Amino acid sequence: MPYEINRRDLIRIGAGAALAVPALAAGDAPKFFTPAEFAMLDELTEIIIPADAHSPGARGAQVAAYIDARLAEAFEQQERDDWRKGLKVVNDLSKEINGRIFMEAAPEHRIALVTRMARNEMHPKAPEEIFFRELKHSTAHAYYTSKIGIHQEMEYKGNVMLQEFVGYEVK
Repeated sequence: MPYEINRRDLIRIGAGAALAVPALAAGDAPKFFTPAEFAMLDELTEIIIPADAHSPGARGAQVAAYIDARLAEAFEQQERDDWRKGLKVVNDLSKEINGRIFMEAAPEHRIALVTRMARNEMHPKAPEEIFFRELKHSTAHAYYTSKIGIHQEMEYKGNVMLQEFVGYEVK
């Protein structure tokens, strides 16, 4: 068949698409979120995966841009509504705890708020806990499918021949 595709080509296409979405969104205005919502999302994702000495964090990997682009093209309106409601829940909780919206709170208060949202991650009940679970999942997916997540964080070298395979003896 002239349109057959093998497994390696499919993986290559999928990886290319995953890397292309953040690159297309870099430097552009948000496609779905307002600038204030986008800034908040960017900060939330950076708190979840912060930069360290080993690799850039979520901000460096353009995680917020990836999530924004994905939501701009989301088929279901409910998904977009849930994200907007989730960010509003975070702001409301921040006002309740800190007396300020999330982005106006001190950095240590932002981290404490995200820590509170994560406390029942395995069995979320409160709206902020439910939103945190989706936020963390989307952040991890976007980060670990980015060039930074794949090559810097996980140190993936590509298809290379192993000179030695520890744990297996050839007789």
